[in-house]
Amino acid sequence: MPNVTPYVLQHAETEQLLAQIDVHQALLAMFRDLAAGSAVQPAQQLVEFPGATGDFINYLGVLADAGVYGVKTSPYIVRQQGPLVSAWTLLMSMQTGQPLLLCDAGSLTTARTAATTAVAVDALAPTQATRLTVIGSGAVARAHVQYAKGLREWQSIRLYSPSLAGKTAAQRLALQQLDPRVQLCASQAEAIADAEVIMLCTSSATPVLDPAQLRTPALITSISTNAPRAHEVPPQALAQLDVYCDYRATTPGSAGEMCLASEQHGWDRAQIRGDLPELLSGQAPQPDYRRHVFFRSIGLGLEDIALANALYHLKHAHSA
Repeated sequence: MPNVTPYVLQHAETEQLLAQIDVHQALLAMFRDLAAGSAVQPAQQLVEFPGATGDFINYLGVLADAGVYGVKTSPYIVRQQGPLVSAWTLLMSMQTGQPLLLCDAGSLTTARTAATTAVAVDALAPTQATRLTVIGSGAVARAHVQYAKGLREWQSIRLYSPSLAGKTAAQRLALQQLDPRVQLCASQAEAIADAEVIMLCTSSATPVLDPAQLRTPALITSISTNAPRAHEVPPQALAQLDVYCDYRATTPGSAGEMCLASEQHGWDRAQIRGDLPELLSGQAPQPDYRRHVFFRSIGLGLEDIALANALYHLKHAHSA
């Protein structure tokens, strides 16, 4: 068996190549593969460091049609100056058993997180929705705006985060330049008023939005951070929501609010109405918006593997 030196992509090159990939379409294809049974998504693997010094999460996945498998490993390292979170993705060949690519997965993680939310918004949001709200202003929130801004005929894209008040004029201008419809709000109450879609894009470990604050039914999307049992909505709220997720086989065992709702509030994962493979293959019911709709993603290894595979083929083509 010939030895093939794997490509190693640092942050800058990963970003450069990622900008040339249609991330949304890559993830759509991956979720359809999962629905068709030609992909495998194991549960996340959480390993804690001794002495409460941090942990790491391994995100695994197999794309059989592409002939690859891989793992993203993401450590959460406790430090006096604040936690350090990083991520690297390793892509392997199913034919040779050899590594193909090792890449810094920071930008890849941001892109796949936002694009997965975009897939969900496109599948779940009311067709005529015009009012989009984003809670958060960091890199993940900005990516969410980029991937979601073309999904509906939004008349407004309202953005709020507690850190907005401390941002410089240049930083505020950069947020407004994401799209002409972006409005920076002085309060969360202003941002969520009459919103039809609310994307929670924070690194908070505790709730940032109580759906009971909303006057009209809305789609609420939520993401993960590495903090233990992190959740952006109160666990007890799940019983009053139509719940969807990225992958029902793994998400309820990792999503903080789902674990807590099950342990403390009698919520049952059987109440999940559908996941993205089911939605994209027509196997899950659409929401009727008689009450709020909640979509939860935890980040799947397959998302990372799908994008790493696209990076590999692009890098290989450039190197040929």
